[in-house]
Amino acid sequence: MLDRRPFGRIPLVPEPKPSFHDSRTIILAPTGKDTILIAGLLGRRGMPWHAAASAEDLCIEIGRGAGAAIISEEALSEGAITRLRAVIDGQPPWSDFPLIVLTVGGRVTIESERLRTLRQPLGNIFLLERPIRPETLLSTLEIALRGRLRQYQIREQMAQYARAQDALRRSEKLAVTGRLAASIAHEINNPLEAVTNLLYLMRDCEDMERGKRYLEAADQELARVAEITRHTLRFYREPNHPVDTQVESVLRSVLVLYHSRLTAAGVEANLEVFAPHATVLSSPGELRQVIANIVGNAIDAMRHGGRLRLRLSMEPGPGGQRVRLTIGDTGAGIPRSLLPSIFEPFVTTKGETGTGLGLWVTGEIVRRNGWKMQVRTLCGALRSGTVFSIVMPTGETAAAEEEVSAAVA
Repeated sequence: MLDRRPFGRIPLVPEPKPSFHDSRTIILAPTGKDTILIAGLLGRRGMPWHAAASAEDLCIEIGRGAGAAIISEEALSEGAITRLRAVIDGQPPWSDFPLIVLTVGGRVTIESERLRTLRQPLGNIFLLERPIRPETLLSTLEIALRGRLRQYQIREQMAQYARAQDALRRSEKLAVTGRLAASIAHEINNPLEAVTNLLYLMRDCEDMERGKRYLEAADQELARVAEITRHTLRFYREPNHPVDTQVESVLRSVLVLYHSRLTAAGVEANLEVFAPHATVLSSPGELRQVIANIVGNAIDAMRHGGRLRLRLSMEPGPGGQRVRLTIGDTGAGIPRSLLPSIFEPFVTTKGETGTGLGLWVTGEIVRRNGWKMQVRTLCGALRSGTVFSIVMPTGETAAAEEEVSAAVA
């Protein structure tokens, strides 16, 4: 019981409505007059509270939002501790919910030691031995609530950081879309210019054989426009959720759209496909964004020409086959000092021309899909270049792993 002397007769005040940053104190003291006395004390100070009817009610109210809980020791039966521990264990990373436990004064007994052992996993506990002075209870509660407020502040910082990351991801996705759109425009413009020139030549051409060759060349250029259009329409129609995605098809689509950049930079692209039917469970757009980021960086690293090599193969792995995608270039390489941080935001080797977000987003997509990626680089006078290697479970392997996880859960 609380020491009643400083209280007198204090009427209970209505329970306030919970706020967003909830600073309520949940009271669970089913025996005696502790609930009445504590509620009266908090009410006089204008501090919001809720009287829980049971341990189950206590857990529900903590889940709704609370700043702290005051619990009498006799309410913490073994079953109540088990339910409360489930709530504590399920807290988000920022939370360390404070519990103020009112203990029974007197000597240590076997039962009190057993309850103390049971309480230990509950974590952030303040023990107050009864009878308790009101000043002591209020001081302890204020300390607990200040700590809880700092936790809310951490939660807000984490939320702001998550929103900032999401905004960066969206901006990089838009940047990739812009780069692809520019590549599409170049790819379509080149054959259209060729067709315009061929039509001009045909207008004044009197040689039938030469005119036929002009017509065949124009037909080839228009076929290329049609191919680019098909790839572009495929992007538009692709699902955003993970599906069985054929890796070779995505690879070829990126090479089609980067053809002009590769040609302008004097880069020779070689595609080696040893697993033509390899599929992975992925959003086609995310897989394309990963490949486009790496290929775009490779082209930027070979401004004076070079060789781009892409290899698609299969290899055994735990639980089933894996798809290995290797993308290598003969560019300038990545400085050794930057290599440990290339997947962090705003790290770039391109100076003012780079955002430093491409590889960060690439790493995020790789982690989110459960893929593995390795990077090897060489910066030398005679030899230089960078190789990215991505290992992904096949669509069948990923589906089997999901079934196992579901069965275990």
